[in-house]
Amino acid sequence: MVFRSLSVAVSLALAACSAPDTPTTEENAPGTGDPVRWRMTSTYPSTLLQIGTLGKRLADELLLISSGDIELKFHEPGVLAPPFETFDAVSYGAVEAGWSTPGYWAGKEPALQLFASVPFGPSAPEYLAWFDFGGGKALFEEIYHSHNIHGIICGVTPPEASGWFKKEIQSIEDFRGLKIRFFGLGGKVMEKIGAAPQLIAGGEIYQALELGTIDATEYAMPAVDERMGFYEVAKHYYLPGWHQQSTFFELMVNLDAWNSLSSNQQHMIETTCSANVRHGLSEGEALQADAMARLESKGVQIHTWSPEILAALEAAWDEVAIELQAEDENFARAWQSLMEFRAKYKGWAERGYLKNE
Repeated sequence: MVFRSLSVAVSLALAACSAPDTPTTEENAPGTGDPVRWRMTSTYPSTLLQIGTLGKRLADELLLISSGDIELKFHEPGVLAPPFETFDAVSYGAVEAGWSTPGYWAGKEPALQLFASVPFGPSAPEYLAWFDFGGGKALFEEIYHSHNIHGIICGVTPPEASGWFKKEIQSIEDFRGLKIRFFGLGGKVMEKIGAAPQLIAGGEIYQALELGTIDATEYAMPAVDERMGFYEVAKHYYLPGWHQQSTFFELMVNLDAWNSLSSNQQHMIETTCSANVRHGLSEGEALQADAMARLESKGVQIHTWSPEILAALEAAWDEVAIELQAEDENFARAWQSLMEFRAKYKGWAERGYLKNE
C-alpha cells in the first residue's frame, strides 16, 4: 500500500504538470526560462545497475518530460571530475550538477551521512516519510545551501547486503584487524569494533579484493554485487545489510544554477526525481531474489548474521551516534529529527504491518 500510494502521488504530480485546464501564466508556462543545457558529473558509471542507471534514467526522462527544454547530460566518473570531488565541482560551479549519494560527503558535512543510509535505520517507506513530511528535507536543503548546492533526493534503493568475506565470520572478534571496504556510517561501526575500514571507489574494489589489499568488502544489493563479480574472489556473503536498510541517491545542483531556473523548470526536475524514486524502489525489490538464487548456484554461501553479532554491531553504532552528535551540531540536529520521527512511527509500524515470521 505504501508503494502504491507513492506511485499514485507521482502519477498525479506528473499529470498536474500537463493538465489541459491548468491556467497558463508567465510563472508556470512550459516555455518559461531559457533552455537548460547542463553537465552532470557522476560518482557512478551509467552502466552500474540501479546505482548508476538511475542517474542516466533521470537525464533521459527529464529530456523527454521537458520536451527537450532541460538537457542534463550525464558524464561518466572522472570525465569532468574525479568521483570523490563531485561535491566541490558542483559547489564551485565547475559543473552544474552531479549524481551521487550524500554519504560520500562526510568530510564536508558529517550530517549528510544521515541522508544516505543509517545503520539499523529505517526502511525506504519510513525514510521517505521522515524526509518528505518529518522535517528531513528542510534540514537537508539548509545544510546543502550553506555550500552553494541544492540537493534533491532522486533515487532510493532497498536493503543492501552487508558484505563479502574470504573467511567465515563466526564472532564479533573475527572483525578485529580485518581490512574491509565499507561505506558511510557503517564504516564508523567497523572502526569501533576493531576492523580497518577503507573507502574505495567501486571500480577499484574487485582488484583490491583479488590482490588481498582488502580482506572483505560491502558494496550494494545482491543484483549489483553479482555484476561486480565479487563472488569470484570471496564466497561468504552476509545478510541483512544492517548498515544500509535503504539508501538515498541525489541530484546535486549548483545553487546559483538552480536559482536561475523558472519555477516550472524546477518543478519538472523535482517531479522527475520523485518518479525516479518510485522506479528505484520497485525495480530494486524485484531484482534481488533471482540474483541471490544465481549467486548460490555459483557456489556462494549466503549467511545470516547471528543475533549476537547483530547486537554487538548495534551497540557499537549507538556509541558512534553519541560521539558524532557531540562532534557536530548539524549531525545532532538531523539525528534528533530522525529519532523523534522514528519514535512516533514505531507505533504505526508495529501495529499497521504484518510481521514476517
